[in-house]
Amino acid sequence: MLIHIPGLLTPEQTTAMRRRLQAADWADGRETVGAQGAQVKRNEQLAERSPLRQELATEVLQALGRNPLFHAAALPHRILPPRFNRYTGGGTYGDHVDGAVMRLADGTQLRSDIACTLFLDEPERYDGGELIVGDTYGEHEVKLPAGDLIVYPASSIHRVAPVTRGARLAAFFWVQSLIRDDSQRRTLLELDTAIQTLTREDADRGALLQLTAVYHNLLRAWSET
Repeated sequence: MLIHIPGLLTPEQTTAMRRRLQAADWADGRETVGAQGAQVKRNEQLAERSPLRQELATEVLQALGRNPLFHAAALPHRILPPRFNRYTGGGTYGDHVDGAVMRLADGTQLRSDIACTLFLDEPERYDGGELIVGDTYGEHEVKLPAGDLIVYPASSIHRVAPVTRGARLAAFFWVQSLIRDDSQRRTLLELDTAIQTLTREDADRGALLQLTAVYHNLLRAWSET
């Protein structure tokens, strides 16, 4: 399930982030992947302990906390603080699958149920750089406006197409969801969307209450903490 979340960051926020990232010191992106990923990854990242990375990650996390669609789609339990990358001069990341378990700074571990990419530059400012996500229905190309977020299963095989002009700046991170199974998360999102629509349309309160109870009972039955 791919979910497009528009306007997670405002234009003012993305402009300020770009300005700071353009002046940043970048490290080889292969430092944060295993042996297989290093063979196909050609990009740059902010260093893990960079103060700038920590400041910008906090800003992104605060925006996520204010976004109801992100919470409905991801049902987050834990979030790995965002990292930031840059692709230029043919930079690319070939087909790969994300690691299933990731270590946080405090030594605890996170199961990567959901992957997220937050685009920080306008698509017309660079050529290439599409995020290409594969699933049972084929491949889906994603190249979004600055400030928009794409949410997709971390279990999918995906890649970033070579950037042949300009620079592609993005934040990326992973989520351990309360709901491990992607199809169950999709069902809950569809239920939540229907409830919100019926509420706006002033539907019968009894029917709404019954539908809301179904949502919460499924969440209770499927959730893991």
